Amino acid sequence: PAPKRGEIVRQIGDALRQKIKVLGSLVSLEMGKIFVEGVGEVQEYVDVCDYAVGLSRMIGGPILPSERPGHALIEQWNPVGLVGVITAFNFPVAVYGWNSAIAMICGNACLWKGAPTTSLVSVAVTKIIAKVLEDNKLPGAICSLVCGGADIGTAMAKDERMDLLSFTGSTKVGKQVALMVQERFGECLVTFSCLNFFEVFEDADLNLVIPSALFASVGTAGQRCTTARRLFLHESIHDEVVAKLAKAYAQVRIGDPWDSDTLYGPLHTKEAVKMFLDAVEQAKQQGGSVVCGGKVINRPGNYVEPTIVIGLPHNAPIVHTESFAPILYVLKFKEEEEVFAWNNEVKQGLSSSIFTKDLGRIFRWLGPKGSDCGIVNVNIPTSGAEIGGAFGGEKHTGGGRESGSDSWKLYMRRST
Repeated sequence: PAPKRGEIVRQIGDALRQKIKVLGSLVSLEMGKIFVEGVGEVQEYVDVCDYAVGLSRMIGGPILPSERPGHALIEQWNPVGLVGVITAFNFPVAVYGWNSAIAMICGNACLWKGAPTTSLVSVAVTKIIAKVLEDNKLPGAICSLVCGGADIGTAMAKDERMDLLSFTGSTKVGKQVALMVQERFGECLVTFSCLNFFEVFEDADLNLVIPSALFASVGTAGQRCTTARRLFLHESIHDEVVAKLAKAYAQVRIGDPWDSDTLYGPLHTKEAVKMFLDAVEQAKQQGGSVVCGGKVINRPGNYVEPTIVIGLPHNAPIVHTESFAPILYVLKFKEEEEVFAWNNEVKQGLSSSIFTKDLGRIFRWLGPKGSDCGIVNVNIPTSGAEIGGAFGGEKHTGGGRESGSDSWKLYMRRST
């Protein structure tokens, strides 16, 4: 029964709590994000387990008025069966947590393929879950793991026994996965890449803007799917904000992600470093000027300087390209209408932020002519989300939703 499943998920959350620091340390070691972010990511899994416990007693369908005398019309929700979860390197624990905790209270089994570069974290989390299941006299294989590359992902996408496939990764690969799943009429939940947007109006509180822009663009060394890539500043405050932001960038403490003083660690791979350098070079070729950063740091590891680029037009090709690196493109605007349009002109649509004190503008931003992203923020950064709300984006970001709200329905099938 669902409440009994919720109790087991509660125990999984408690088991993760007991290992939270060592798991966070392992995330930091293997992925490269700073230790507090690694711990925070495991905490997110713990939190979604708590959320799922309550949800396990709330799942229900309506009893509807039947037009036929003596009949009942009911919507019944049942498990889909087997949920495949393919996760990316940048959040090697949390994204699986969003999926598995909800999938389990819905009554499903899970098959997880983590990123090939974060297999240690995947193994550790799976062993913790398996022990809880076995302590409850259930097979640990209810939450199984397979380690490997694209061949494994392809097999999962094509296998008709996979009732739902949740994929997080690049748009290019995600499109291939979605087509393979659709070809067999399977169900797919997809979250792809992003080009998140940060716009600051002339009435904004700059004491909020500077730390928010810094965290949104530099956190996790620019490797969050919610990282701010484009910062649009009203022309009247452009130079002031750029100067203050460059000063803040210069104070970012770069170093070993295990060091408690470090705010900014390495990129995940050598390939990511190459993508960073390529993006900086393209930005220069397209007319941009590097205000700060732009270089590889001379030290062991995949370290690059957090970078600010100014002077590019809103439609420059590099500004519309997701390089998944700590590069912030700062651009000027004059009018609300044009900057709203510039937010929406890119193919991706995950997260966006506006900084203003104008209530009318805020409601226009939240409304049908405002941001077309799945996550719409006011006076807070683009990066970060709450497990109680559905996470995901629009357009080339995939349209899928994970974690909170009514996203549990994706892990179940409806019978009327």
